[in-house]
Amino acid sequence: MGAGVPNHVAIILDGNGRWAKSKGMPRNYGHTQGAKNVEVICEEAYNLGINYLTVYAFSTENWSRPEDEVGALMTLLRNYLKTCIKRAKKNNMSVRVIGDVTGLAPDLRDTIAELTEKTRDCEGLHFTVALNYGSQDELLRAFNRFLKDRDEGLVSGELTKELLEGYLDTAGLPMPDLLIRTSGEQRLSNFLLWQLAYAEFYFTEVHWPDFDKEELKKAIEAYGKRSRRYGGVLEE
Repeated sequence: MGAGVPNHVAIILDGNGRWAKSKGMPRNYGHTQGAKNVEVICEEAYNLGINYLTVYAFSTENWSRPEDEVGALMTLLRNYLKTCIKRAKKNNMSVRVIGDVTGLAPDLRDTIAELTEKTRDCEGLHFTVALNYGSQDELLRAFNRFLKDRDEGLVSGELTKELLEGYLDTAGLPMPDLLIRTSGEQRLSNFLLWQLAYAEFYFTEVHWPDFDKEELKKAIEAYGKRSRRYGGVLEE
């Protein structure tokens, strides 16, 4: 029996710059079109029966990109998050942001807080955006929060799997069932290292701006044919 439709899909949005270059356009044009495509895939994911969608938008390592590209990305994020508030409410979509938001500008942090609060009770697609996110950084922050709480007497004993997951940025979210990475690269790039322990992986050569509804269906169909064993053995 196949895996069916995944409950939680995580996507590494890759290839915006290469897509733009192939069309003789600047990299920032690719990022703009990529942001528009997120809206399309959110709608289609929900229509396909996916309940949770998490996308990798900006990593802790992306700060090393050229200054003008980083600046353009931050402007794009500002605009996207502001329009996302009205759109999310209209579509009954809850939105949360994971990552070290303390490293973002104050106005971005304010918008993120507003977006989270205003969509908290929405019951449609649960959409998570990873901003200034790196999984190693997330784990270090989680360990340090645990140690601080233990020093203050708020928790006791050793750190367990269940306790650690409560300190992660993704606390309260189910583990991803499927990871999709676009644009041909086949690596995790410091994304959800703990959470993807038993996820199925799907890699495609298609650049993110061209990853449309049909491409998402292909990924879901491929996932549906997988047999998930979680380290065990399927009965004959």
